[in-house]
Amino acid sequence: MVKRVLVAGGTGRVGRIVVQRLHDAGAQVRVLSRGRHRADSASAVQYVTGDVTTGAGLAEALDGVDAVVACVDPMDHLVPAALAAGTPHLVYISIVGIEKVPFSYYQRKLADEKLIAESGVPWTVLRTTQFHDFVGAGLRMLAKSPVMPLPAGWSFQPVDAREVGAALAELALGEPAGRVPDMGGPEVLSVGELAGLYLAAVGKHRLRVPLPVPGRVGRAFRSGAHLAPDRAVGAVPFARYLDETGGRF
Repeated sequence: MVKRVLVAGGTGRVGRIVVQRLHDAGAQVRVLSRGRHRADSASAVQYVTGDVTTGAGLAEALDGVDAVVACVDPMDHLVPAALAAGTPHLVYISIVGIEKVPFSYYQRKLADEKLIAESGVPWTVLRTTQFHDFVGAGLRMLAKSPVMPLPAGWSFQPVDAREVGAALAELALGEPAGRVPDMGGPEVLSVGELAGLYLAAVGKHRLRVPLPVPGRVGRAFRSGAHLAPDRAVGAVPFARYLDETGGRF
């Protein structure tokens, strides 16, 4: 049976990959985004307009779908809309360590997970470490100054967004599985090591200065609460990502 899948946030970095993977697998794909998109007669992908922050357009977008991949948040409107639409399988992307790192955004993701799990909708949640793009963008911002401040004692385990998108598509085509094993990049690198790789890739020289980050957030990142070293299942290391992009992201 051909699955009908709605991708919420299907025009974003990961969402576009999910859409392509689902399309390649033969699914009927519908993309939800806030902006209007010109219909493309050469594409089998359908675009619908809706807003997860207000609930506008969600009932129409969810009509007749078998699964939803949520690459957006919050889920306050999408979850009730899914319940009203006949409880399609809801696949949600989350972040490793959100219960341990006191970021407000992480707390919102954790609340979304709880909402989904208690909703009665068949669900799957995949937590991942930070994307290469996210880490690279942070390093680019820090490298704008001749002196590059780096959070002392922090490390990251960047994962490739293409691999995450492929995993989400596969989960959407499968059965609801609850919270599945976390997905981390292939290696844990200190911020200093990541900065060195980035600077070499873009041909820049910067004075790198360790900067202590106080407070609960700083302690959480120093403790590695956001890492999943036992789930280093990604295949694309940060250095390869930099080679492919030339440091442009």
